[in-house]
Amino acid sequence: MDLSSKRVLLPTDFSDNAWSAIVYALKLYKDESCIFYLLNSTMMTVSTMSNLSNKLLQTLRDNALKELLELKELAESANANANHEFEIVVSSEDLPRAIERAVKEHHIDIIIMGTNGAKGAKEFLFGSHSIQVVKKVRFCPVLIIPEEYDFVEPKQIAFPTDFTRFYSQKELQPLKDLAMLYNSKIRVVHINVEEKLNDIQEYNMQALKSYLGDFEYSFHWMPDYAKKATEIIDFIKELEIDSLAMVYYKHSFIEKIFKEPVIKKIGFQPTVPFLVIPE
Repeated sequence: MDLSSKRVLLPTDFSDNAWSAIVYALKLYKDESCIFYLLNSTMMTVSTMSNLSNKLLQTLRDNALKELLELKELAESANANANHEFEIVVSSEDLPRAIERAVKEHHIDIIIMGTNGAKGAKEFLFGSHSIQVVKKVRFCPVLIIPEEYDFVEPKQIAFPTDFTRFYSQKELQPLKDLAMLYNSKIRVVHINVEEKLNDIQEYNMQALKSYLGDFEYSFHWMPDYAKKATEIIDFIKELEIDSLAMVYYKHSFIEKIFKEPVIKKIGFQPTVPFLVIPE
């Protein structure tokens, strides 16, 4: 097994949205040696039917295999990189479980997926499959690509934090890995709830500075004026951010975002690729 290659899991339901996330991944790692694992969970189809016969389940599996092989060929032909390999994985488990198993079995470094599934399917909002995966697969970074997003080199990465938590080197590694690809600037965003930082926040801010020492970074204070999701979207526009990264832990900023009522209704639709880092 070649562990020197980056190992990227690409879940797909064969929708346009899933394909554009695959294209994003190929472009993002165009200069890296990678093994891409194309994963399909037949449970996504099954959930709409009950009491399936074994024969029908086998047919679904065969169809998924056939479609994955076609997708693999398509990816290989769309991608002229000799340093990219493709593998396929068919699972009859639900998507989070299928992903969890694939991450362990294939030593996956990062999962890259789209926000939406099939057109017009409301349950595919960033609020169903992607949030399910983010919530349940808590030991692998997930990069979520907005629908119909055209690849842009992530030159500016926003990293929102409230400085109440000490980040370990391990937690910051996926952020650094992403920044290293294109020599990106890291914009640390603090939404200003308090007048000034307390001692713990100050300490955590200094620790973050020392961890990011090898990168170009800057700190930005945003006034606390609206819903967290709105603030982040405003910040992305203002500073022309190409990618958003957050660490997902209990009581974290990102957990608050998932809990905001507006997000429960419409899904938090980030306008740029969104890297969710597990604690």
